[in-house]
Amino acid sequence: MSEEYIKRVNTILTYIDNNLSGDLSLETIAKLSFYSPFHFHRLFKSITNETLNGYVTRKRIEKAASLLMHQKDISIAELVLQFGFSSNATFTRAFKKYYKQSPSDFRKSHFNSFSKISKTNSKKGKENSALDEYICTLTNLKKWIQMNATIEIKELPKMEWAFITHIGVEGLDAAYGKLLQWAIPKGLVGNDLKMGRIYHDSFKITEPDKVRMSACLLLQSPIEVTGEIGLTFTQKGKYIVGHFEIAPHDFGKSWQSLFIWMNENGYKKVDQNPFEIIHNNFNEHPEKKCIVDLCIPIE
Repeated sequence: MSEEYIKRVNTILTYIDNNLSGDLSLETIAKLSFYSPFHFHRLFKSITNETLNGYVTRKRIEKAASLLMHQKDISIAELVLQFGFSSNATFTRAFKKYYKQSPSDFRKSHFNSFSKISKTNSKKGKENSALDEYICTLTNLKKWIQMNATIEIKELPKMEWAFITHIGVEGLDAAYGKLLQWAIPKGLVGNDLKMGRIYHDSFKITEPDKVRMSACLLLQSPIEVTGEIGLTFTQKGKYIVGHFEIAPHDFGKSWQSLFIWMNENGYKKVDQNPFEIIHNNFNEHPEKKCIVDLCIPIE
């Protein structure tokens, strides 16, 4: 696949993220990419494994799901209008396709899922069992973060990154390998090397094989990039920063526990992407562990 093709699709993916309420028709997007609709349709599907229309619909439904989870006052009618669905019925059908339940039922089962729950609210044995399992998981994650993290509220500066787009949980090592192959001849790999990962989707609402991430290398000074390598940044602002020393397979558990800590301590995430700063090569660690900061942007 041509690096120029990948670069243009990366630009479009960012545009879609920032314009989910706008016109994202094939004709409009193709014009932005400087390709014909026919050519862009084939190109987009070959890179993302989804049609443009399917991708846009999924992203809008996932954004709606996120709003339902975190904003108790937003109405279904507002979401229908915001994301351009023709009616409540059309939106509900599309939503059920992804989450197997209506938007209203999804909200009831997911809103404020990390809040404290009392057993007295459950009347049936089955509900008690599910609640017991939930509380057990919650307790274990709270213990995990107490034992494995140092947490601070910090003002982080704007950070510039070189990145490669990666979709899905498989093959991420290859993306970092490509990034390092690009960086080494440019003298960007030294003792102060910091890698990272920006999450454009949440594992809570997106299937793992469709989660889009940016595999990143932190830049100390401006640099020109071409083709598959892009430039991005994380914004200056207030963050929850969890400092961990963990095995690679413990990243998911660490993110879960940090979001629980955020909710229990009354912080609210802003509409920006969480990211990681990786401070070492885990293969060089005596216990094969990653020294990493997990960063959640907050109000």
